[in-house]
Amino acid sequence: MSDKKGLAVLPVKHRRHPQSAGEPKPVRAAQYVRMSTEHQKYSTENQSDAIREYAEKRNIQIVRTYADEGKSGLRLDGRDALKRLIEDVQTETADFEVILVYDISRWGRFQDADESAFYEYTCKRAGITVQYCAEQFENDGSPFSTMVKGFKRSMAGEYSRELSVKVFAGQCRLIELGYRQGGPSGFGLRRQLVDQAGAPKGVLSRGEHKSIQTDRIVLIPGPPDEIETVRWIYREFAEQGYSEQEIAENLNAKGILSDLGRQWTRSAVHQVLINEKYIGNNVWNRISYKLKKKRVRNQHDMLIRAENAFPAIVDRHLFEAAQSIIVARSHKYTDEEMLERLRQIFDRTGFLSGIVINEAEDLPSSAAYDQKLLRGNRLTKAKRLIEQRRRRGKKIRGEDGTRRRPMSVDAVMKKYREDTQKKRALVRKADLTRGRLIFIVEALRKILADDHFRTLLKAEGLDSLPRNLSGRLHAEFGG
Repeated sequence: MSDKKGLAVLPVKHRRHPQSAGEPKPVRAAQYVRMSTEHQKYSTENQSDAIREYAEKRNIQIVRTYADEGKSGLRLDGRDALKRLIEDVQTETADFEVILVYDISRWGRFQDADESAFYEYTCKRAGITVQYCAEQFENDGSPFSTMVKGFKRSMAGEYSRELSVKVFAGQCRLIELGYRQGGPSGFGLRRQLVDQAGAPKGVLSRGEHKSIQTDRIVLIPGPPDEIETVRWIYREFAEQGYSEQEIAENLNAKGILSDLGRQWTRSAVHQVLINEKYIGNNVWNRISYKLKKKRVRNQHDMLIRAENAFPAIVDRHLFEAAQSIIVARSHKYTDEEMLERLRQIFDRTGFLSGIVINEAEDLPSSAAYDQKLLRGNRLTKAKRLIEQRRRRGKKIRGEDGTRRRPMSVDAVMKKYREDTQKKRALVRKADLTRGRLIFIVEALRKILADDHFRTLLKAEGLDSLPRNLSGRLHAEFGG
């Protein structure tokens, strides 16, 4: 059931005893229970049983329950019940005098012990005390209880830090053994569930998770048509010289959707081209989010990698060729260049976002800005630019500050025809160049087929061809 504020309330069992004329009136109390995923002994039901026993011995009546189930105690964020409890206390709508908690760790494993003390002090200042039922001391404000609380708060936070280290070490070991640690499989691959002996149990769909702790997940090749599409992407990029944007447009023209069931974008194609899982490598720890702190994008030397952990669906030489092209075209932008390109994108689109930045051909990735590569005054300018976007909405203004007029239908059509003509001219030029190359290669093949001509070349020491040209002659014309 729920109270009038929509808060989940657990049923509270009361033992009704007839109250004698001289018996003091019970103290009204609320109980706060929290369960993460640590151990069954900390289940909300077990906590409630211990709290109820504590209350009965002290003539305390539990009138309300605030429960956070499956919530981490590292931060206040996400703990809606504790937030509601603090709000009721601060707004003086609480109908109780005492808050009962199983122990200090259930109140929270805050990494800053002062944060835990602050929330308790907030209640104390409103005239509501917090009592820890399973602790071996009374929370009476004495010097002894104050010292013990401070120590236990620190130990509660330290437990989470130690557990984080152990969990991270275990995850690293599983990565090295070739097991997948979270995240979608990606286009062309699938997540397969295996038992502790490595026997396959089934293929997981998007959004499905394992239910048995000892089970593991590995990547396996997906449907043949997706595998061929991935290989086609690499060939188009590494061998034919198409850009990510052009590949995305070709995929969309063919009606091929991404693994998310959406149309392809430049960034989606780029992610396929740079991900090592397509050559069978298991890479992890790109981003850290330890102890619920700020997300951090880790440096390359901090990545956990296991090579040949999965069946490869892309030839390693083709993958390395694609990486070479990406590295060769990369440019180290100065802060001024990054800021200028950011302004240009803002002027062109009217708004800024990670997706807009990643889709731009002439702009560093959003990660470059996320990693605070803009510093000092330049970072301030970038923030000011974003703030201008918030104030203006989607209105686009020119460099002189005047508002640009929206393009008419005729202007749009004119621009479209101009761009189309440019592309057609490029196609004609490419076809002409290709025809000339074919003519040259065919002419060489016929000349080299003449024994007398080859004898003359040999006499002059000109009987050998460059390896690439010789290979092309043999491959295309069977010479």
